[in-house]
Amino acid sequence: MSDKSRTPDAYARAGVDIEAGNEAVARYKGVLGAWRHPDQLDAIGGFGGVFRLPGGGDQALVASADGVGTKILIAAELQRYDGVGRDLVNHCVNDILVVNATPMFFLDYFAVGKLDPDVAAAVVQGCADACRAHNCALLGGETAEMPGLYAPGHFDLAGTIVGMVNVNDVPKPETLEPNDAIIGLPAVGLHTNGYSLARALIARDEWEQPFGATTYADALLAEHPSYYAAVRAIQKVAHVKTMSHITGGGLLENVPRTLPAGVKAIFEAARWNVPPIMTELVRRGNLKYEEKYRTMNMGIGYTLVVPFGDAQKAVAAVPGASVIGWIEARQGDEPQVVVHEARP
Repeated sequence: MSDKSRTPDAYARAGVDIEAGNEAVARYKGVLGAWRHPDQLDAIGGFGGVFRLPGGGDQALVASADGVGTKILIAAELQRYDGVGRDLVNHCVNDILVVNATPMFFLDYFAVGKLDPDVAAAVVQGCADACRAHNCALLGGETAEMPGLYAPGHFDLAGTIVGMVNVNDVPKPETLEPNDAIIGLPAVGLHTNGYSLARALIARDEWEQPFGATTYADALLAEHPSYYAAVRAIQKVAHVKTMSHITGGGLLENVPRTLPAGVKAIFEAARWNVPPIMTELVRRGNLKYEEKYRTMNMGIGYTLVVPFGDAQKAVAAVPGASVIGWIEARQGDEPQVVVHEARP
């Protein structure tokens, strides 16, 4: 049971209770543990579900479903629709990439109170463009018109992706050992998480105002990138032991999903850059350590763990990649992730 007496953090005050989400996931595991299909394989950290193809071979399907979150409220208000379709596909590609899967096909779900064909087509066009970039078939999906459920001009967007992997190629977190290096791939913005907090801290009348060399709107709607090509480039030169997609829950909750119990990940924040929009949100919300690293990606969109000897080859393979931390032995109930940062 979550502790309802605790002081709510900034994200909870913006309407999102991470603790409640974690409790719900724990209950899901209880429900799902009651029965298991014989061809269902263990997934790494729950980023994607793995299902062995019938026949007893080594090929398996990897599937994941996700949404874009309240980023769509900003897109709808500004009438910039195609970007959220690309965000959705790229997010889902990254999730199954954690399991080393190659995308095969995608299905979208677009729900709205009153259907506007131009808006629907723009959203789906974004999905189609991102699918084509990954040689992934867009098989179709569902368009649902539900008057009364969504406010005028609002909609929801979700999708399901299915990929393929050889079970022998699934990363093996149990092979992690102290002194392994953590490679970070940079984030360009909030991606698809933290938008309830961002909307609480940045008012609508500011969105189109200048923000550095751009506007708040451009910074908020920066595309969630796919890390597929970067990961494949690193895998050509380095042995990748495990990976994490840094989404909701940030470094503190996503990285542990792909770590065995006996190790911990140590990060040094000085080794990477934080996008200006996150620095601004931290300033406005006076966000503390845990709030920052659980609510936002804080500049790292994807992590890979490689042997120390492969680290420099991995970094050289992808512009922008950097060594951002390392693996240490973990004792007792120590945190599985520690981020060292310069204290004021």
